[in-house]
Amino acid sequence: MHSNGHIQNDNGALFESILLILPALVIVIYIAAVVISSRRYQKWPLYRTFSWILGIICAASAIIGPIANRAHMDFTAHMVGHLLLGMIAPILLVLAAPITLALRTLDVQSARRLSKLLKSWPLRILSNPTIASALNIGGLWILYTSGLYGLMHQSALLHALVHFHVFIAGYLFTASMIYMDPAPHRFSFMFRAIVFTISLAGHDILSKYIFAHPPSGVTKEQAENGGMLMYYAGDAIDVTIICILCYQWFKATRPKESLAL
Repeated sequence: MHSNGHIQNDNGALFESILLILPALVIVIYIAAVVISSRRYQKWPLYRTFSWILGIICAASAIIGPIANRAHMDFTAHMVGHLLLGMIAPILLVLAAPITLALRTLDVQSARRLSKLLKSWPLRILSNPTIASALNIGGLWILYTSGLYGLMHQSALLHALVHFHVFIAGYLFTASMIYMDPAPHRFSFMFRAIVFTISLAGHDILSKYIFAHPPSGVTKEQAENGGMLMYYAGDAIDVTIICILCYQWFKATRPKESLAL
């Protein structure tokens, strides 16, 4: 029994080491691409590099470290992790425009393959704001209103899959709302604004539902704290997307108005 526990501890340490190395590696790759891109073209904006680094740190802190460890027993800490992984990190990473950087860094043949992938039908479906919104908000409703939240703390694999979904769904949703990278399948500002408003309502209603109906294994007090955090902090983060979307909308329509005058 003692040896089995020792093996489990060793496996856990190895897994944590991988989780520490991976974010650092992703940051190094991005910075290397920035150096290559800046030599070939105009200098890559510093704020995009900073946004990438901060976004990776936010995502990493949600899956490893004090917040991640406490999230197993504290629903409020879990909700902090959800906000970091599913909302803050995606916004920062989308602002870093990684696909644009990749297209500027890759050789011509590889860049063409990436462009072809962006135009493929699976990405066309996933980049649709309604689909991205359903994956993002719908996934959260399933997580917190079914027994999935309790089950994920009993299975390391399920726990990893849930966190992966929260992150990817958050990124797809953000990228479908504010176009920072090339988007072959674009939707109108009005359509995106309507979908975003509905999604925002779905997120807020869910936070109130959590407040009144604690997920499995969560105390009433923790559910209330987590629900309030999800409601107020979530809205504060969404304001960033609203501001960016409105700014892009203003920029897109301003030239037409100037010509009309």
